[in-house]
Amino acid sequence: MDAGRSMIIFGAFVTVAILVQSSLHRIEEGHTGVYYRGGALLNTMSAPGFHLMFPLITTYKSVQTTLQTDEVKNVPCGTSGGVMIYFDRIEVVNLLEPPNVHDIVKRYSADYDKPLIFDKVHHELNQFCSAHNLQEVYIDLFDQIDENLKSSIQADLQEMAPGLRVHSVRVTKPKIPESIRKNYELMEAEKTKLMISTQRQKVVEKEAETDRKKAVIEAEKEASVAKIQYERKVAEKSSLQTMSKIEDEMHLAKERSKTDAEFYRIKRESEANALLLSKEYLELRKFEAVSSNRKVYFGPDIPNVYFGNDGAETGDATASKVTAANINTSSNKKM
Repeated sequence: MDAGRSMIIFGAFVTVAILVQSSLHRIEEGHTGVYYRGGALLNTMSAPGFHLMFPLITTYKSVQTTLQTDEVKNVPCGTSGGVMIYFDRIEVVNLLEPPNVHDIVKRYSADYDKPLIFDKVHHELNQFCSAHNLQEVYIDLFDQIDENLKSSIQADLQEMAPGLRVHSVRVTKPKIPESIRKNYELMEAEKTKLMISTQRQKVVEKEAETDRKKAVIEAEKEASVAKIQYERKVAEKSSLQTMSKIEDEMHLAKERSKTDAEFYRIKRESEANALLLSKEYLELRKFEAVSSNRKVYFGPDIPNVYFGNDGAETGDATASKVTAANINTSSNKKM
């Protein structure tokens, strides 16, 4: 009987353990827990951590509320020209805000990303391809597909599922038929050759432009040096001319000073002579000159007197005629 009781206790313990294990669950960080009972979504939500629920009749789903990347693979797409191409992988980075988890799960289930992300990518990508030809999708407009997809999906989500935001879309190069791909590869090879040729031509043009600029710089340098030398020579000549002019002015001033001094001396001598050579002084000098002669001829019957010196013998003579009246006084004294 004790053995039977022990078995009952053990069975009860195992049952409780199973119930506790099935009711205890954990929500990871960055997720929000939603609960279903009998298939109906409950209003209860749980934050990250350990939680309990009614076992067997209640289930839960963990919904990510951090950035997540949904990969949409092998998307077929038909161009306007009827060529079927395939996009190998399209990545959509999106974020579901925690306050909107319950509403979105209620409307689109916990796998909300299938109708809102995957299906929308298929739809929008086919819309884009059907409006453009292969050249535009594969080459010309390929860099715009990412932004166009993001804008289109976000515009629909703004109306259908507020709180779910698309941050970025990355689209890989589509797969195209092999024959067409080879043609594009040949075309790209030719474009590459043309680009290389164009770049080489630009390099040659740049080198020629550089040489031309160097020549211009050298010519300008030589012209500047020649101009400086010319200006230096002109300055030297101007300096020499200025020095010569100054020397001439100095000489002229010196000669003018000499002339003025000589003029002043002569003028002063003239003034002195005018004062010195009075009538009486001239008379005195005249008689002194007469008295210095060696021979005098005079008499009452001679109206004039002739004065001579020994120089007459050599042919040199000096004679003066003086009226008798002028020498009467002297003659009487000698008589």
